[in-house]
Amino acid sequence: MKSPEFLQIHRVDDAVLAHEAAEGLRATRAHVSPKFFYDALGSRLFDAITELPEYYPTRTEAAILSQNGAAIADAVLSATGPAPTMVDLGAGSCAKAARLFGALAPRRYVAVDISVDYLRQALTTLQREHPAMSLVGVGLDFSTRLELPAALIDGPSLVFYPGSSIGNFAHDEALRLLREARTTAAGGALLIGVDLVKPVAVLEAAYDDELGVTAAFNLNLLSHVNRLLGTNFHVRDWRHVAFFDVTASRIEMHLEARRTLTVKWPGGERSFRAGDRIHTENSAKWQPDDFEVLLRQAGFAGVRRWTDAQGWFAVFLATG
Repeated sequence: MKSPEFLQIHRVDDAVLAHEAAEGLRATRAHVSPKFFYDALGSRLFDAITELPEYYPTRTEAAILSQNGAAIADAVLSATGPAPTMVDLGAGSCAKAARLFGALAPRRYVAVDISVDYLRQALTTLQREHPAMSLVGVGLDFSTRLELPAALIDGPSLVFYPGSSIGNFAHDEALRLLREARTTAAGGALLIGVDLVKPVAVLEAAYDDELGVTAAFNLNLLSHVNRLLGTNFHVRDWRHVAFFDVTASRIEMHLEARRTLTVKWPGGERSFRAGDRIHTENSAKWQPDDFEVLLRQAGFAGVRRWTDAQGWFAVFLATG
């Protein structure tokens, strides 16, 4: 049996992260990057969110991939050839990619996440299940730049980016990432999950569930920033706010001050009045044709898509 390989390309520097958080808090419109959601507790809370009845994306995407698995696999392999290298962006537990192994039979699986440590257990388990497959874990913050060692991509490959995380990027950033994904695919294909525009009530419930799990996920960001930056946030002074901005076609998540207060940290402070907000996340929702335009702007020549019966979610395959 082979053993997984691990490469930590991106080094998490707490001082750099602390500086980034401080700059966001000082901004005219205070904001903190959604990357600060994902400490150990935040990652577990997100896993819980995907199990909520209100949170449709995970189960809807899984159903699309299951129901259309044969057609998707045929289209992928037509672009990549047999036994492609598979590059999984934001791999996490690797469970979504692993469901495709039977149909695609990749010779190499490259799991990309911000931390190799997060990937170790998942890849060790996968290796036992697929002893002949080459498995590589890569620690990389691809939100800044997607660039992998050339030795990992040996011919046309599949880049897999499920979960609609492309919606967290502003338009120009999304276009940059898609162009880099096309380069990474090396003439192969990109398989990507995209959340679509749907009734506002459905969208807002998915980001503000009745149990308050998403609220806890958002508020936990403050505890993470406290540890990194030395701020004195008190979670009970803030509340979770999520709404759909129709004009921008995106869900916005914020933390709203419940009272007038001052947040302090070494070398800085920021005063908030009751009702002032810290912007923590955007999640763009697309019209299918608009996302196809974006893929073509990124240089892909061929685009296919599969959706659920309600048209709530889409899986796109882009080639060329």
